[in-house]
Amino acid sequence: MEIYLNVIVRCVAVYLFMLIAIRVFGKKELSQLNTVDVILILLISNAVQNAMVGDDTSLGGGLLAALVLFLVNFFIKRMVLKNKFFQKIVEQKPQVLVHKGKPDFDMLSKIGISADELYEAMREHGVEHIKDVKLAMFEEDGNISIISGESVLKHSVYKRKHNHKNLQGAN
Repeated sequence: MEIYLNVIVRCVAVYLFMLIAIRVFGKKELSQLNTVDVILILLISNAVQNAMVGDDTSLGGGLLAALVLFLVNFFIKRMVLKNKFFQKIVEQKPQVLVHKGKPDFDMLSKIGISADELYEAMREHGVEHIKDVKLAMFEEDGNISIISGESVLKHSVYKRKHNHKNLQGAN
């Protein structure tokens, strides 16, 4: 019984560590994974496996670890829905990238979005010039939403890709 309690405690600790790490290092990076991100996730999962199950590499230990992770995830999601303070800790707020045709290059830099990536999102939304953007938002899920000044609204989805170019020369 003690070995199973050990697995439970280890799984909860690893889950909370990963939650904090993703929050600190950028939850938005998970909105669209590239090869480097997939490799990182695979290596992290391999690295923390033993930390979760310890010496118990049995089927029962592995299934218990998976069950604990599902339960912790379920409860974290419930807490986020019911508790505003907890929601602020776990989730990031949407950020304004462009307001009335003026890009916020400080915010773009802070979030790690290049000007080229912003222009790509504009094109995906059918907007040709930055001056035509009423509002561009970096959403909680990592997507970029754009509202143009056109009377006919265009609907499209822009999934953020990882593009590590800098913002220089984007004016």
